[in-house]
Parts: sequence; structure tokens; C-alpha cells
Amino acid sequence: MRDASLKAEIWVKAQIRLCDLAFIPAVVVRRGDPDAGAVILRLNRLAGGVEVFTQVRDADGERAWMRGTGETPVEDAAADAYIEEQIRFDPDLWVLEIEDPEGRYQLDRIVI
Repeated sequence: MRDASLKAEIWVKAQIRLCDLAFIPAVVVRRGDPDAGAVILRLNRLAGGVEVFTQVRDADGERAWMRGTGETPVEDAAADAYIEEQIRFDPDLWVLEIEDPEGRYQLDRIVI
């Protein structure tokens, strides 16, 4: 795990800064463990629905993303239900919401 030492809080702050520079609204919906918490990314496409990505590790131990709610965007309620279920399972989770109807935000890792 080459990037295992990257703290969740630092990653989240970096994403907010990158979004700020690109004029993309981003907000921390839930603060998790500052060091070791995993991250759920809630990409809100507004009228286009919501995509939820969960931070995972690939077979080589590298950070990657998994589509939490499937291949197609879902309604707000379905996204929120998925996130709440994940928080019940892991209370250290961070939730970062990015409002990006134009699809400008790019994930920093592959989606598996």
C-alpha cells in the first residue's frame, strides 16, 4: 500500500481545494476519523441524479473507487440510504459531497 500514509482529512481538504479552484461546490457532509477514516464521495449531478463512490483498495493495495449505488445515477433518497447504511457499518467514514452537474470533477483513482 504505497499511499497508505495519506490521511483521510488531508485528502478531503485537498479535494475541496481543487474543487474551489475549479469553482465546483464541495462540502464535507460528515467528518470521520482524521487519520484512517475511509471516504464516500457523493457526486451530485443535480437534475442528473447522484453518483456515490466508496473508497476501496484494489488487488495491489492501491486506493481505488467502487460505485456504491450502481452504474447509473440515483435519486437523493437512494444515495442517502446507501450512505447511512455504510456509516452504520463504519462510523469513521467521511462523506464529501461535490455538486457537479457538468461532470467536470475527475476522480483521482480508477473505478473498480
